[in-house]
Amino acid sequence: MDDGTMQLVPGRGLSFLTLGSSLHEVLTTIKAEVKAFPRFQLYHDDLHPILTPIHLVLPDNGLRLQFDGPDQRLRLIEVLDFSKAKLVYKEVEVYKATDGYTDMHGVPTGPKFRHIYDKLLGPTYGGEYIPPNSDDPSAKGTYNLSYPGIAFNFPVQHSAYSPKKDFISLLSSSATGPATSMAVFSGESWQKARATLFAATPPNPRSLTLAGKGKEGGPDEIELVRVHGEGRIELVRRSSPPFWITLSETTPQDLIMELGAPDSIYRKNDHRLSIHKDRRASDASDNFAIGIIPDDRLDSDHDSVIGTDDEDDWEDDDEAATEAQEREVAAAEHFYNYYHHGFDILISQPTQISPASPTSERRESDSHEDGELSSQPLNHLTATKMIFHGNLPGSYQFNRHRRSRWTLEHVPSDLYKDPLNSEMRFVDISGRLKEVFKSYYESEEEERLQQRGMALNRGWGDSPGSSCELLGGWEDGSGKKSRFANAGSGTVEGDGNVGNVELFGFPGMIFEVLKNGAVSALTVY
Repeated sequence: MDDGTMQLVPGRGLSFLTLGSSLHEVLTTIKAEVKAFPRFQLYHDDLHPILTPIHLVLPDNGLRLQFDGPDQRLRLIEVLDFSKAKLVYKEVEVYKATDGYTDMHGVPTGPKFRHIYDKLLGPTYGGEYIPPNSDDPSAKGTYNLSYPGIAFNFPVQHSAYSPKKDFISLLSSSATGPATSMAVFSGESWQKARATLFAATPPNPRSLTLAGKGKEGGPDEIELVRVHGEGRIELVRRSSPPFWITLSETTPQDLIMELGAPDSIYRKNDHRLSIHKDRRASDASDNFAIGIIPDDRLDSDHDSVIGTDDEDDWEDDDEAATEAQEREVAAAEHFYNYYHHGFDILISQPTQISPASPTSERRESDSHEDGELSSQPLNHLTATKMIFHGNLPGSYQFNRHRRSRWTLEHVPSDLYKDPLNSEMRFVDISGRLKEVFKSYYESEEEERLQQRGMALNRGWGDSPGSSCELLGGWEDGSGKKSRFANAGSGTVEGDGNVGNVELFGFPGMIFEVLKNGAVSALTVY
């Protein structure tokens, strides 16, 4: 794409912009190609970032991309300015600026119907006419001409339209101007596809690296994560059988075999939550591991021996050797970052298995006893925590991972049997979980204290940031929409509260919640 030309494939996409691609992959690619895409804007609904589509506008390329909110996958590619979009279909240019097609104001528009019919796509069925809102005799309606996977909008003089007139005569007449826009989508026609455009299962994978590969071509992508409690996590894959992870048992070798090598390995010196480590084990703050490691024993840079005031406390050389071994294991603890899968995995020595949910079907059968240790030896590194990222616009960690969708299968209640899921607001999730885990607390006061939120600001300190900053306030009183733009080499000043989240804990789970009530990350331990 050195000259900016993009290959058009109806029903599939434009060059690397493939329908079904994740927002994370598209944004990452665009940000890396600054010359080809010098600017972009991202629009989303502040109050409903998960349930509403996300729009990515490329003003210098004449494109608008629409992603669904729950899965953040590319559903619709729109060409809004043909003079800026250099498109080629089977070696034929979709629009030549030298053709001189302009509107009444002299602004270049798009290809004429004859060019599309004769040179590009050929015959098709009649489309749909949308009349103008105005009764003005000079007003123009819109004729949508659709082919499989691609459609064009033509302005039509309303006075010239008649349902009895065939569309070829109408669109080739002087009453119809050149196309003003084009859409690339998945479906037989625009009229049939638009109703389920943002909900149908995309035919293509999220990542270009998986396109065209068979089952043996590399690690399969993760479609959904099912949390079953007691450290059991089921990763549902696109075309392979599910991969089950059992925390404190699954080894790094198992992960690499099934998921591929991590995109990065992360060791962090962060003790900001270590002050909470002595609180009782059921307290969520003792288990915070959302991007920061709470216990100073996990500091990989602590190579010096941690001594006591009285060295006579050492009983024998065996105890000293055990302490040294524990320090060695702790120094090896780290995160496997799987950005393209949407989650991080903490690799450390086995820990206590999280207790079963009181309403879990396994509770009375084969569940572990509360506090039981894994059968793995303590000096053996295993997966002990997983962090599933929501990749929500407005969150500090936006676009570091692709979105990971999850369900909680182990916490049904008497009234609600369906699993909780990542698209629900936290107020609804916490209401169910408080009901399920009520028996874990000795009093209402203990329950209140241990389920209160802890504030965390990711925008301060040394956490690596994104080049995509919020424009405008966190809560914009002028409307629900927020806009993102790439900062380039400069800095776009945003609201300092963009990194503010609250952490809420329940047995085996920690939720990171934005101010709008959406869950931006889930940690399972």
